[in-house]
Amino acid sequence: MIPFRSVAARLSVYVAIAQVAGYVVTHVGVHILGAFGVIPGGPEYWNDLAFPKIHALAAASVTRVPDGILRLDPTPELRASMELMPSLRIAVIDPRTAAELPGSSPELVSRIKAKDGVRPISLSYRIDGAPGTDFKGALVLTNTRHGALEIATYGYASSWRDFPYWMYVAGLGDIRYHLIEIIVVAIIGWVTLKRGLSSLDALVGQAKLIDLVSLDQRLSLSKAPSEIRPLVASLNEALERLDDDIKRQRRFLANAAHELRTPVAILTERLNHPEEAGFIGDMKRDARRIRSIVEQLLASARLQGRPEAAISVDLAEVAQAAVDDYALLALKNGRHLALETTPASVVVAGDRQALESIICNLIDNALRAEPEGGTVLVRVDCDATVTVIDHGEGVAADDRELIFEPFWRKTDAKPGAGLGLAIVKELMEAHDGRVILEATPGGGATFKLSFPAADIE
Repeated sequence: MIPFRSVAARLSVYVAIAQVAGYVVTHVGVHILGAFGVIPGGPEYWNDLAFPKIHALAAASVTRVPDGILRLDPTPELRASMELMPSLRIAVIDPRTAAELPGSSPELVSRIKAKDGVRPISLSYRIDGAPGTDFKGALVLTNTRHGALEIATYGYASSWRDFPYWMYVAGLGDIRYHLIEIIVVAIIGWVTLKRGLSSLDALVGQAKLIDLVSLDQRLSLSKAPSEIRPLVASLNEALERLDDDIKRQRRFLANAAHELRTPVAILTERLNHPEEAGFIGDMKRDARRIRSIVEQLLASARLQGRPEAAISVDLAEVAQAAVDDYALLALKNGRHLALETTPASVVVAGDRQALESIICNLIDNALRAEPEGGTVLVRVDCDATVTVIDHGEGVAADDRELIFEPFWRKTDAKPGAGLGLAIVKELMEAHDGRVILEATPGGGATFKLSFPAADIE
């Protein structure tokens, strides 16, 4: 299990860390602000920084002489500090006998013993008449290697070099007394947060019930904490899009199955009567129809997949290739194909295969509509437009939006799969372009493809 995966546990740890950081910052800030007079306290607050180190050096300076008597014998480090701080006074008192150890400051001992009958465990004090006004002293009952002793210090002065040691001893050392408080607050925060997040369990239960059969269900916003409502709303929007896509795919598959059923049934029936006149021609026509349906299905599937990276494509070259592919078929069916292009290249950004599919679908549609002996015109203009013109029956005004729906056709008697124009529209939208249907003067339909010009660097 990954540590702190739980939000409640993670935030509880953050709360505990924040309390520790807050304590340390407050502890340090009080002394610094007090030293500069921002808050009550005075410069002696600043000198507190030196106390932990001086106190530790004093404790380390207590030694036992061969005759068994304890005495204060300053270590070299303590002597160096005393030379730097002439005002420094140190005294060590045995609490069992109330006697000072040899080597203690007589002046400091006399001042401390002036409080008859008082045996402090910890005492902060000032000495009247002592040199310096920013000094204070401390007497602390301390466990040393020679037992419990009262160590008194006075006149110590701080520098920035004392800060790290003071942080370690005074700052982090004193925090032990706040550990229970920190732990209790963290536990309370964890329990409170867990209860506050309990409403997520209901959302989890709702999410577990959503599958491909129940994509119409949505997560309840009313049960979500306000902090995660945008996330829940985004998930619902994603479910809405997924539901729409699944419905579209189901309709597509149902329609595709319906479209394939008829030509496959016809092909099967023809195979049962190979002796009939025109058998080979009918078989080729049925095969072309099935091939057209399959190619359009594949084009639609590619459209819904990951789009290819756009490249610079010359529309004139694509149109020429499409016309070349259909020229022979048009002649066999008694129609003609004509291409008009500009002398200059007409470059757009897109996928060449998709652009060929667009123009081929329009040519295929136009050849079916064009009367026998007529000519389908394909024109490429310099404003990045491709126009395919036929002279057939045309498209009624009421049908001009419907013809771009998948599998739509005016009557079942009309040939074709009903996918071509739908694919044209979707591919044009994928290229940030438009397909426009207009009436051909004198009768027929004119399909105009409008592309954004490529940004050639």
